[in-house]
Amino acid sequence: MRVTLRQLNVFEAVARNLSFTRAADQLHLSQPAVSMQIRQLEESVGLELFEKLGKKIQLSEAGRELHHYSQSINRQLREAEEVLESLKGLSRGRLKLAVASTVNYFAPRLLAAFSRLYPGIGLHLDVTNREALVRLLVANESDIVLMGRPPDNLELESEPFMDNPLVVIAPPDHPLAGEKSISLERLAEEIFLMREPGSGTRQAMERFFDEHGYQIRQGMEMTRAEAIKQGVRAGMGLGIVSTHTIELEVETGRLVVLDVEEFPILRRWYVVYRKGKRLSPVAEAFRRFVIGESINIYRE
Repeated sequence: MRVTLRQLNVFEAVARNLSFTRAADQLHLSQPAVSMQIRQLEESVGLELFEKLGKKIQLSEAGRELHHYSQSINRQLREAEEVLESLKGLSRGRLKLAVASTVNYFAPRLLAAFSRLYPGIGLHLDVTNREALVRLLVANESDIVLMGRPPDNLELESEPFMDNPLVVIAPPDHPLAGEKSISLERLAEEIFLMREPGSGTRQAMERFFDEHGYQIRQGMEMTRAEAIKQGVRAGMGLGIVSTHTIELEVETGRLVVLDVEEFPILRRWYVVYRKGKRLSPVAEAFRRFVIGESINIYRE
């Protein structure tokens, strides 16, 4: 079997997207060029790599096997490139970072400070929810992930770098605003706006109420902390969010933090990557930077 790296790269893009069109867009190629590369690869392998189901495609059994190996080969090539770049020093290189959506409230400050120290480093930032971050860790597709409590069922390296308290927010004219030591029993009577099921904040919220024997009265489900804040301001319900997301709203009086017994829910942010992963010098420099400087950066 004679296979080129270009063919594997095109195949991996089509397999990841299950679409020739999207793969072509990502690779900046025409769709006929992508189709030709796949056809040549199939001729070399001697098996069909995709199956058509109407207008959709999916990987064949041979395609699934080759996809596994192509991912491994591409990861090794990226690692080789990073190691070779590192021999030139930290004046060059790339960092692929993935963060939880809430982390993105302070991630730009971290990245800006890191870039001032290492201006030649290229940065790629992927902002998504917990469920997608776990998929990235499983596929080993990011150098470093910044997220809440890492999953227990994966072999990961993780280090805490910052506290992440979760608090209850309300509009300033809410009946509970200004009350002291609000009981969980009273709080449980309120309707809460919820993050999507893949959110770490939602998991922590549900776990907290379950451990204390209360059931959440769920209102609308929203996919971003910004939407939660806007919904709370509009009087649609209460919200539970990270303190990192509400600095401006609290300072300007648009939202208030309720004084609730057992709150805040204490969580932490972690630097996470696959166990056994060889961090590039750039990734190792960023890991050390985050562990050492994140609190100071956030307080600026």
